[in-house]
Amino acid sequence: MTAAPFCSVRGLSVRYGQEAALKSVNLDLIEGERLAIIGESGSGKTTLGRTLAGLLPDRARVEGSISWPALGHAPLPGRDFGLVLQDPGTSLNPVLTIGEQIAESARQHLGLSWRQALAHAEELLERVRLPQPTKAMRAFPHQLSGGQRQRVSIAAAIAAKPALLIADEATSALDVVVQAEIVKLLDGLVREEGMTLLFITHDIALASGFVDRVAVFRAGELLEAGPVRSVLSSPADAYTAALIVSHRDLSTPPLIAEVAP
Repeated sequence: MTAAPFCSVRGLSVRYGQEAALKSVNLDLIEGERLAIIGESGSGKTTLGRTLAGLLPDRARVEGSISWPALGHAPLPGRDFGLVLQDPGTSLNPVLTIGEQIAESARQHLGLSWRQALAHAEELLERVRLPQPTKAMRAFPHQLSGGQRQRVSIAAAIAAKPALLIADEATSALDVVVQAEIVKLLDGLVREEGMTLLFITHDIALASGFVDRVAVFRAGELLEAGPVRSVLSSPADAYTAALIVSHRDLSTPPLIAEVAP
């Protein structure tokens, strides 16, 4: 991992009318790292992800700055970054086959022919370990399980070989076993492709097994950020400590190292 910032956020505030979703956030995303954004519902973590992706609604008022030293320009959706959402039903087109949806992104951003793009799509389905990828190419989203649809969403997100992958609560709608499988899949793909990962989640236990750093948010404020081992062993904020204790007391999902290949 290099010390160069992939993305640098300074004084970032986002408001919806009188409501502040983010409050003067300063945070660097280091090139090649895996950073988890942790927080409960309403903490501002999803707002941060959508701000970086340029997906805020028009009514949002944004202050502060975001720079992209590694890219040299604002990222292009689909090409420079891929986005995996909580519900793949919102990102997959119900009237197009799985193969068509993945191939279209590759064709548009990589300049492939349609035949080449379809071949690339099938290779990606193999890489995300979707059963019977050739058959899945002809399937529609409703014919797949939730975990399988999320694998398709990941394949579509990395189809154009982006530098940044944003996973926004990508596992929270899945059962515990599938959550761990998806996390292991994301970890492997990010390592293989040399991507930078922004992993947005409410589950500090799930993230702790594979990320490099964590940033903890509450009520729109960044409470602390640091290497995952340091934050887990010596949290600087009482809220972070409470999150850790609550997960230790509860039956948490297995960490990535505990998942069978």
